Amino acid sequence: MAKVAFIGLGVMGFPMAGHLKTKGGHDVTVYNRTTAKAQSWVEKFGGAYGKTPAEAAQDADFVFTCVGNDDDLRSVTTGPGGVLETMKPGAILIDNTTASAEVARELDAAARNKGVSFIDAPVSGGQAGAENGVLTVMCGGEEEVFAKAKPVIDAYARMVGLMGPVGAGQLTKMINQICIAGLVQGLAEGIHFGKKAGLDIEKVVEVISKGAAGSWQMENRHKTMARGEYEFGFAVDWMRKDLGIVLNEAKRNGATLPVTALVDQFYGEVQKLGGNRWDTSSLLARLEK
Repeated sequence: MAKVAFIGLGVMGFPMAGHLKTKGGHDVTVYNRTTAKAQSWVEKFGGAYGKTPAEAAQDADFVFTCVGNDDDLRSVTTGPGGVLETMKPGAILIDNTTASAEVARELDAAARNKGVSFIDAPVSGGQAGAENGVLTVMCGGEEEVFAKAKPVIDAYARMVGLMGPVGAGQLTKMINQICIAGLVQGLAEGIHFGKKAGLDIEKVVEVISKGAAGSWQMENRHKTMARGEYEFGFAVDWMRKDLGIVLNEAKRNGATLPVTALVDQFYGEVQKLGGNRWDTSSLLARLEK
């Protein structure tokens, strides 16, 4: 059992912290910007909550962060009352936020100055993956640090991999989002085409899902997409945030991402339809408006 702090109790962080307590058996202290959410977590799982990130991180062996974006991440780590004010030398800071590789390297440098180790560890699997403790975790950091952190991360994960040095986890998550963007657009167009052709989408998917076109998205989202239901999982606003990170990184490294850039624009159209909080499968909505 380790002493663990978890900072950020959104739709992902709340159950992830819960798994660290119930499945991992760790002593967990949480922090959330909205105190009522932290109190709710303690009522459900036990443990304790801190009034600031720094208070939650006091004496922790492992500190996890799972917040919205680069600026939120800086606020809870290097900002006033951030975790690095109180983290003890030898502790490990593990960031589950989907953020830029640049901020990961920035936090690694700040952590080193405090004698703290850092791992960028963005996750994939959505809200359902977090609730069921079966997330995929893509890590960047030193091998020795990863070896210490992995048994703790395992509490909420099905797959945990070290991708390379600090920043490699975030870069891998960017590839994940590139692949999802193109895949969901293809699925949206396929369902749209099938409807226009007068085909039974259920029968179509039953066949093609067993071939080369099959995917998790097809298996798990085709029914809700066909019904025009988009209240399941990762929101369009968050996908646009992620794709913005991807496209900014592509400008830096010279990658050419025409499909990703186009799908990002399509998600912008979904936002104009009022779909900011719809899930990412709502690309179909813009085709059927």
